[in-house]
Amino acid sequence: MKLAFIGIGNVGFAIANNLQRKGHEIIVANNDENSETVKKALEQNANFSVKKIQEAIDEAEVVFLATPFQANEEILKSLTFNGKVLVDCTNPVGMGISHGLKSEISGSEKIQEWAPDAKVVKAFTIYGFENFIDSNFPNYNVKPVMMIAGNDTEAKNIVSKINTDMGYKTLDTGKLDQALHLEHMTLLWVKMARRDGHHPNFAWAYLEK
Repeated sequence: MKLAFIGIGNVGFAIANNLQRKGHEIIVANNDENSETVKKALEQNANFSVKKIQEAIDEAEVVFLATPFQANEEILKSLTFNGKVLVDCTNPVGMGISHGLKSEISGSEKIQEWAPDAKVVKAFTIYGFENFIDSNFPNYNVKPVMMIAGNDTEAKNIVSKINTDMGYKTLDTGKLDQALHLEHMTLLWVKMARRDGHHPNFAWAYLEK
């Protein structure tokens, strides 16, 4: 698939690099091709192409948003998605590693407000970037789970296929309002790994009888 990435920092690059190695075509969507993050990404993977943001969206089959959450409204308000899937990989994090929207609404629902013509799916947020570089856990006979949320079933099916390519088992948690709880799972992971010293190379699994 042809995938566009708005944001190519730690999270965006880890996902893009993994997927490029699985055969997907990666477009870095940035209006400044000389930005430091773009140059760093191209140094690490010369197979990426770079296009202006709207041009990249128009060309891509799926768009990933992996930017700092506070930048999203400004970035999205002038863009047109024409019904394309927009994978929200961002998290609203506030002071003291709290929910940046006071748990009143999910960040993904705000993304949907700012990009009303996109099919927003929450994914790739419940872990740090380390687990997007390599999702393989060879000591176990189960795949780590990637929980997603979204209002459009077809869009979630597309993201599920991408999850499979990344090495994850997909768990569809329901409508986009469920993203609020996935964002709380992010805060749990971040507090464990970034604040309290737990190593970052761990993920959740989904087991059922």
